[in-house]
Amino acid sequence: MEPTMLSESSVRVHASNVGGIDETEVEIEPGVTVLSGRNATNRTSFLQALMAGLGSTRPSLKGDAAEGRVELTVGEETYTRTLTRRGDTVAFGGDPYLDDPELADLFAFLLENNESRRAVARGDDLREIIMRPVDTDQIEAEIRELEAEKDNIDEQIADLDQLESTLPDLETRRAEIVDELEEARADLADAQAAIDELDADLEESRSRKEELEAAFQRVREARSEVEDLAFEIETEESTLAELRSERDDLEVTLEESDPVEEDPERLDGRLTELRERKRALDETLNELGSVISFNEEMLEGDGLDVAFERRSNGDSPDSESESVTDELLDSDEVVCWTCGSEVERDRIGDTVGALRDLRSDKLEERNDVRDRISELTSKRSALRERRRERQRAEERLDAVETEIEEVEDRIDSLEAEREDAEARVQEREAETEDVGAGEYDEVIERHREANELELRVDRLESDLADVDDEIEETEAKLDERETLSERRDAVADDLTDLRTRVDRIEADAVDAFNEHMAAVLDVLGYDNIDRIWIERREAEVREGRRKVSRARFDLHVVRSGDDGSAYRDTVDHLSESEREVTGLVFALAGYLVHDVYETLPFMVLDSLEAIDSDRIAAMVEYLREYAGYLVVALLPEDAAAISGDHHTVESI
Repeated sequence: MEPTMLSESSVRVHASNVGGIDETEVEIEPGVTVLSGRNATNRTSFLQALMAGLGSTRPSLKGDAAEGRVELTVGEETYTRTLTRRGDTVAFGGDPYLDDPELADLFAFLLENNESRRAVARGDDLREIIMRPVDTDQIEAEIRELEAEKDNIDEQIADLDQLESTLPDLETRRAEIVDELEEARADLADAQAAIDELDADLEESRSRKEELEAAFQRVREARSEVEDLAFEIETEESTLAELRSERDDLEVTLEESDPVEEDPERLDGRLTELRERKRALDETLNELGSVISFNEEMLEGDGLDVAFERRSNGDSPDSESESVTDELLDSDEVVCWTCGSEVERDRIGDTVGALRDLRSDKLEERNDVRDRISELTSKRSALRERRRERQRAEERLDAVETEIEEVEDRIDSLEAEREDAEARVQEREAETEDVGAGEYDEVIERHREANELELRVDRLESDLADVDDEIEETEAKLDERETLSERRDAVADDLTDLRTRVDRIEADAVDAFNEHMAAVLDVLGYDNIDRIWIERREAEVREGRRKVSRARFDLHVVRSGDDGSAYRDTVDHLSESEREVTGLVFALAGYLVHDVYETLPFMVLDSLEAIDSDRIAAMVEYLREYAGYLVVALLPEDAAAISGDHHTVESI
């Protein structure tokens, strides 16, 4: 279904056993849909169900369920997603809206643990997030393919340029043949006239003249046969010379190329292992990112909706105003939300730090594996190509050797036939002399001369036809040069586009973020923030075992002091509200730069409590322009601030 068609239809979501949902069915209308309610009312679970129906594998299965299911219905189309518990993991199946949810998970499904939002909050490498969906291996493969095509076209054009230089020689040759042909025809006409004059003076019987003419005709036929055989021998000798030259080139090629001792197919197993390792590392990195984000939020006191209290002898808190969050923040010890035991806050902080270090190590390991995959893929391709080239050369050399033997045999046979034909010419010339018996010597000589001239005219006419054909063929090939040049220009443009695609995506992402960040800051009115922007610069970074130059995205903040002066600040000093807004704008930049809206006109938002109501309303109003369906989960007081046309869902 086309996105434009989808964004004009209502969407029915039926979910069971997803997140905290037992079973529910909700209708989503085009535009803005607000899920209004307090915490623990399954708003986030419904967003997860919607994400599952659209293709994500991030949603969770209800804790006490073995299976879950989501049906997404649009008109007559229904998309499904199944969740099945298998040990400690959940397997996803069905036929969801998206085949590959990576872009949507990064830039459209903006829940609290969304990687784009968290990357800004943690100060991670923003370029890595933006460029992750870009298949650089595929781009490099396309570049190699186009480079090969361009080289082939260049060779063809060079051959045509060389061919064009032969046209003047062909025209000169044609003119020479025409002059020779005219001269030969004139000589033949003179010889025929002389024969006619002699025939008129002869007083002989008709039978004697017919016998003489028949003898001359047999001589002409024999000489024609000799000429034909000479032409065939010349053609075969030319072919033999070309074959011998090709054989020499092939032998040199084989001598200069070393045999491929390493079997490229042996690398397949290693590549399979590395790709599986990379997938495992990607999953580990995603899980670590979620765990780190969750623990950071718990340490900050955000996300606690279960009362963990420190009590002595079972006493209740001293007053109702003493909140659990305050107790956790003020105490040196907290109840661990993982194991339930009391531990020092610093120990949890140390653990989170260790998790960050582990994630950094895993990220470097993932980069090493990715580099190794690229190296082995290139090596395997090179080995396969070398083996194919050597095999082709060996096979062609064998074929050329066979062809040379066959041509040499044909030449020997033709030379033997020519010797026989020349002998027949001598025999038939002798017959004409016997027929003339001395009295017709002049007539015989004139006929012999005319016969030779006829053969010369025939040969010149054949040569002229060959030259005309060659000129016509050359001109036809030269007409193709313009088409080849146009194709070469198109290939060169495609190459430029591919070579600059990564740079262009990076530049577009930075421009999109900076443009939208400026607009959002203006709409939201953060008084002491003048500007938040990304600077794209080149930096030397380590990738695997080598250092390379790569673009880096640096996030900058400029604030205004109380005296009105501007100063540079860091992302770490942004408030939680400001970080959340920055993360959302960064995700929006990715949504636009990667054209996510072309395949998925959905954007879902959750966990906006850090932003005040008026700014949430302004943010929603700003984002609604870019997605056909904007589904946002809000507290009732925040939902009340949303103005304009929107659909509200209060019960899930």
